[in-house]
Amino acid sequence: MSPGRLVAIVCAAQVFAQIGAYFWPALLPGLSKLWDLSYTEAGWITAVFYGAYMLAVPVLVTLTDRFDPRRIYLVGVAFTITGHLYFGYAADSFWPAMLGRALAGIGWAGTYMTGLKLLSDRVDQHMMSRAVTAHAAGVGISGGLSFATGDFIAGIAGWQAAFVVAGLSAVLAWVMVLVAVPGRVAAAPQSADGAKLFDFRPVFRNRSAMAYAIAYCIHTLEMNALRGWAVAFLAFVAAGTGMAAGMLSPAVVASGFALVGTLASVCGNEAASRFGRRRLVHIAMIGSILIALALGIFGSTSYTLAIVLLTLYGAVIWLDSSTLTAGAAGTAEPSKRGATLAVHSMLGYAGGFVGPLAVGWVLDVYAANPGAGWTAAYLMIAFLMSLSLVTFWLMKPMQPAGDRGPA
Repeated sequence: MSPGRLVAIVCAAQVFAQIGAYFWPALLPGLSKLWDLSYTEAGWITAVFYGAYMLAVPVLVTLTDRFDPRRIYLVGVAFTITGHLYFGYAADSFWPAMLGRALAGIGWAGTYMTGLKLLSDRVDQHMMSRAVTAHAAGVGISGGLSFATGDFIAGIAGWQAAFVVAGLSAVLAWVMVLVAVPGRVAAAPQSADGAKLFDFRPVFRNRSAMAYAIAYCIHTLEMNALRGWAVAFLAFVAAGTGMAAGMLSPAVVASGFALVGTLASVCGNEAASRFGRRRLVHIAMIGSILIALALGIFGSTSYTLAIVLLTLYGAVIWLDSSTLTAGAAGTAEPSKRGATLAVHSMLGYAGGFVGPLAVGWVLDVYAANPGAGWTAAYLMIAFLMSLSLVTFWLMKPMQPAGDRGPA
């Protein structure tokens, strides 16, 4: 199979597997009222998806250094199918919802980075950065559409039907990879310590890869805090300002900024390879700090302003998304690339787990004054991003071999 066709098939499968990932955040305001959830409980249901991912990804992705990534991918999609269907048929309160989202999180651990590993093992170094970007774009497009799709299906047939459709879409992804992607025997580890499959010490000693991974941790914290709570924030602003959402409902806006972010991610990786990866990451981090501050101070005053700021925020957050992942993959030891991506993804989704939960906790602390709660949440994110910027600058990671910009 040609590399281009492989990339197209895997990216298309990711779209179908990912489409239901953000149905819960899109439907969070209504389901929170239906199940009488606190902000913290709603945050837990959002966060458990990333927590399950964080715990499963070191095992599942590292196994791709020893076994065919296609097999691991199919197992991951099976978990995704189970999680969505369980949520649609059985979730009626906090704990069943937690279980359904946890199963979906394990599924995402078995598809996102394993799909990337499947590609990186079968394309050359020059094409790998673009394959990573195409893969991230497929995930981003599907994730962006997830908000509006979930809201649309729920509006027509109910929220349960939305999750059933998500499960059936993942079935299509499973069939595509099973039928269209040929299996292969995974290459034996080439380094002297390659037999130690779960020995992550060489990864932690790779200063460059770890710099990208640490930055990815806070990047994902910020991204998932935004995705997890954007619909609820916009609903709060609309109610507080007396602004009718009209066609630009909170779910549609969330889809819009996620799609804008996907385009920014593709452009960002291309710009990083030409003009310098570190430089691009610095610009993205500074931009996200400034916009988070603006949202905290001014975002609640106008629904239109909130839409503009969130759309800009999505673009800036996603700007260095595939840039960071391509940096980690491109500076990893080849025989430890699966383990490196496992650590990179584990740290990223540790941040992704903390972000939505931290926002929910802050909102509960300020439950008597929700406006102050949203301000405090965005200021907290700006502070954490400032720490990430300083850490990345001090670690000064290398560029992947395929980059043409200044080292």
